[in-house]
Amino acid sequence: MSRKQDLLPPPWPDFQGGDAVGTAMESLAPSPAPLPARFRSSSNLGFLALHKRCLLLLLLLLKYEPSLGKKTFLTTPVILQPDDSVFYEDFIHLNVLDKRVRNDTEISVTYLCSKPCIVTIEAIASLEFRTGVSVYKKSWENNNHLHTTWNQTVNLTFPSSMVFRDDFVIKHSLIVHTVILYAWLSHKQARVPHAKQEEGYLQAIARDYTLLDIVPPFERPHKDHKVCLKWSLEYTWRLQANRIPWCPHETDAVEILNFPYASSGEMAGLVKKFPKFKNRELERIRKRQISSPNFTVSIWLYLLHYCKKPLCGILYFIDSKEMYGSPAVFLNDEGCVHIQMHLVNGEDTAVKTTFSLPLKQWLRLDLSVNGEQIEIRSVGTNLKIHQHEIFHFREDFYYNDTSGYLALGGSTYSPGIEGYFGTVKYYRLHGLETERISNPFFSNEVLKRIDAYHQKCPAIQSIASKYGFTLRQGEEEQKCIRDNYYLEMKNKYGGNLKCAEIIWEKELIGKHNSMSRQLQKADLQLPEAIFGRKLFVTTLQNLSKDDGLHYINSSLQSLMDSSCLGYHRASYVLGVIFEIGLGMPTDPLQGLLYSLVAAQGGDRLALMNLGYKHYQGINDYPRDLELSYAYYSDVAVKTPHDQNTAEGDQAFVEPVRLQDDELLKAQTRESGDLFMWLKHEAKRGDAAAQQRLGQMLFWGQQGVGKNHKAAVEWYAKGALETGDPTSLYDYSIVLFKGQGVKKNKRRALQLMKKAASKGLPQAVNGLGWYYHNFQRDYAKAAKYWLKAEAMGSPEASFNLGVLYLDGIYPGQTGRNHTVAADYFYKAAEGGHMEGTLRCSQYYISGNLARFPRDPEKAVVWAKFVAEKNGYLGHVIRKALNAYLDLSWHEALLYYIFAAETGIEVSQTNLAHLCEEQANLAKTYLATDCVWRYYNFSVFQSNAPTFAYLKVGDFYYYGYQNQSRDLDMSIQMYSQAALNGDAQGFYNLATLLEEGYSIPSDILDHLEICRSLHTSNTALRQQLYERCCSLSNQESISPCTFALLYFHLRIFCSVWHSSLIYFLGSFLAFALVAFVIQCFQRLLRIRSQVSSICGEVPTDCSSPDESTKASGMAEPEVHPVPNNGEEADLNPQRPSSSS
Repeated sequence: MSRKQDLLPPPWPDFQGGDAVGTAMESLAPSPAPLPARFRSSSNLGFLALHKRCLLLLLLLLKYEPSLGKKTFLTTPVILQPDDSVFYEDFIHLNVLDKRVRNDTEISVTYLCSKPCIVTIEAIASLEFRTGVSVYKKSWENNNHLHTTWNQTVNLTFPSSMVFRDDFVIKHSLIVHTVILYAWLSHKQARVPHAKQEEGYLQAIARDYTLLDIVPPFERPHKDHKVCLKWSLEYTWRLQANRIPWCPHETDAVEILNFPYASSGEMAGLVKKFPKFKNRELERIRKRQISSPNFTVSIWLYLLHYCKKPLCGILYFIDSKEMYGSPAVFLNDEGCVHIQMHLVNGEDTAVKTTFSLPLKQWLRLDLSVNGEQIEIRSVGTNLKIHQHEIFHFREDFYYNDTSGYLALGGSTYSPGIEGYFGTVKYYRLHGLETERISNPFFSNEVLKRIDAYHQKCPAIQSIASKYGFTLRQGEEEQKCIRDNYYLEMKNKYGGNLKCAEIIWEKELIGKHNSMSRQLQKADLQLPEAIFGRKLFVTTLQNLSKDDGLHYINSSLQSLMDSSCLGYHRASYVLGVIFEIGLGMPTDPLQGLLYSLVAAQGGDRLALMNLGYKHYQGINDYPRDLELSYAYYSDVAVKTPHDQNTAEGDQAFVEPVRLQDDELLKAQTRESGDLFMWLKHEAKRGDAAAQQRLGQMLFWGQQGVGKNHKAAVEWYAKGALETGDPTSLYDYSIVLFKGQGVKKNKRRALQLMKKAASKGLPQAVNGLGWYYHNFQRDYAKAAKYWLKAEAMGSPEASFNLGVLYLDGIYPGQTGRNHTVAADYFYKAAEGGHMEGTLRCSQYYISGNLARFPRDPEKAVVWAKFVAEKNGYLGHVIRKALNAYLDLSWHEALLYYIFAAETGIEVSQTNLAHLCEEQANLAKTYLATDCVWRYYNFSVFQSNAPTFAYLKVGDFYYYGYQNQSRDLDMSIQMYSQAALNGDAQGFYNLATLLEEGYSIPSDILDHLEICRSLHTSNTALRQQLYERCCSLSNQESISPCTFALLYFHLRIFCSVWHSSLIYFLGSFLAFALVAFVIQCFQRLLRIRSQVSSICGEVPTDCSSPDESTKASGMAEPEVHPVPNNGEEADLNPQRPSSSS
């Protein structure tokens, strides 16, 4: 379905236009006269000469010496006295040493007047919003200094807004584009009443001008206004002055591509979009050139073939209305360059070159547009022009590179070239000559190797083709054995028979041993590509044996021969071998070479490999989203077609992880227990078993090989015997397409209607498909699709979008891109591949308001579709089958091929395999397999949580030679936690236990309240609680123990603190009480001793009295708990000696 208007046929070049360009430019600035200028009027020349002679003769007779006037510091005589023998002619000349526009710029004006004259200096400026503004003017008369050359010094003064920066007085500095300084002199005319004095520049006797250099606003100095500001005013201004934005450095030169791009000739390519200039002057020039363009495009190309179709894209603009813009550069089937331009009047015009571009050599194609002229040049690597052609037009081109987007190579509207793109440079505002274009052929080793590869391969192709031709010739002449000539010749004749084939045998055996053996077995009628495939399959079978990787070096030549013979899966395998160092040291340049060759040949795995490398920016590939999208979209465009045809080595892509035991148990073979059980149930009439068997056999799922014929039998059995709606639908589809059964549209329609009557959305959508494709009844098609869309069919949503996009929806006139895009988006949300692809195209172009330009989202959506490709599914299935068969060499080989395409499941599976078979990986891989592919997987959008935890552990402990990186470890654990993994929360809490901190931005992503960020205890409790909530509730998890232990430690710490406080307080109280008691007892003992000593000399009391006294004193003594201490301290008790 064409979305574009047809290209106009290229007319013959018109060489009669473009004459008005020079005359239009003359009005911008007058041409200066030669210096010194000797301008005289031809009408009064004779009279003037006679007048001068008479005057001089009279002065000599009177011996009168004329006065030269007073000298000043501004006037300097150059010639003191006139020479009588010279005719004096008026001239004026400007001398400017410093041409920058600034105040007090000193200039000197040298002039000569033959009559009394007026000298004028004037500066004319072109500003941001005005042109032709007089910013300085000074005039003076010269009446006395005639016939003498004088030099006048003048100090120019300009407005402050032109020469100073913004400040508190100068609110807005003027943006100045040009300043022209004019100087002229004119003779004073006899004053006639009411007569106008003609003293302008164009009426001057002599004139001169010069251009002054502009100083950008932010390079100008601040003006000293010699005023004293208030402190608050000056401070406010300084705050504002610090926020004055600097104009960004902007240029019109854009490097569209700076890395080699392999163009496969399909409907996919690089998409670029150009914004408006931020610099107002550049944007003003761009707008002015919309109807009179000036631009240059310089492209390095390496062409392999001319176009298979009438035209294929090199570089072209698509405007916002999805129409071709200016320029649109194509290559035709003869190698000529076709150039189409959009005109101001809305029409298109096109031309083509008379020369053809060469094949298999690097060339630079330069296209320059200057107004109504187009110039195209073919330049070699030595920057010498090989071909050159100019086209002139009388029409005005319309050129607006901000409306729409630019496509390099293919797009949805045109296939691309078959070859390679080198550096591409685009000058948006200048039409340049070859000498001024800065796009040299750098000594890029990869570009040289591309050329060397394509120069070498024809020799390999010649060997194979000539060998086959020689054998066929021998058959016709009946001189040589027809089948397997070499073996039969050796057996029968012992090598004595001399024939032309023996020469080829020696050449093949000498350098291409494997190809020689294959040629002996090959059918003589095989094309080169098919023969290359047979050579590749044989080589890969040898590498898949138990010790096959040991012989990888000896297999390289066979793979190179297969690559040169046109089978580019071999090119991809070579690229992987060289890049990762499989059985040999790494060679990144050679790996890049074969990856580009394979991608150019259209190999799906190689295209995905380059798209993934540019998406992630790994292995020294520049991160370029547009370039990544170009590769991914190439595969995405082919994927639906590959699935519909189901040709070649394809299988359904099944994301089976080697860590998932349940999925591994579900894998089977035709002789497996699961398959046999399904077959048994299907024979008993189980509709679900019949349906599942048919799907497994048709798509090759769960390890079962594809068998369309057997699948159709089960579809038919389920449809006709059980009436299962899904089986009815599946059987009707194969009848429509004739896959595994003879086509029968009538029977298929009956079955489709029967399935639709049972409420199957796919069948209702299928009826709409039938009326759209076979009956061309769009009303009925729309009716069924609307019904299916209401039932939730994403296929119906996509089909309705197609109706709106093609402008054939019933009751609607014209195309409706907006409604179509809405339906495509709805289909994409349902997982529809073509709907997703359409949305990715909208995101990369940004032509719809509903889909603002987002290159990264476009890459992700295109990658999603590309990873459904059946050729990738076949490689993944081969790897899984080898793993289940314990064939480790084969499993490692195929998982490497799948992982390098960037599919996450294969990356984690390969890392897991390398962990299990560490010795195998260490022996044959130059890179660390586990580290490389686990790290690759965690940067995918759908990485599993165990990969995040694994990589987090690597960074935490320091994997082998890698140093510890706690920041990366925290990021990995937090990502696992975000994905709902309890172990991620547990590991983060453990890091907090060890004294590490978690950044606030990560805690914000985990949706932890900011009030808890500063409390280590609260954070740990929150993380442990999250861990418990995500753990298995049926059993006690480590998170439960961790949380219990956390609470126990908190309780113990609190209880321990309380106990210490209680015991400390009690001991302090007891100590104080004991001290007080001791002090009181000491006082009592002292008083009692003194009283006894006073009574003994005068009176000795009887024992009864003593006892009485003692009995009276005892109540005053405080009891002491220790009886021993009481006996020692109580003096009332008699001692034993008494």
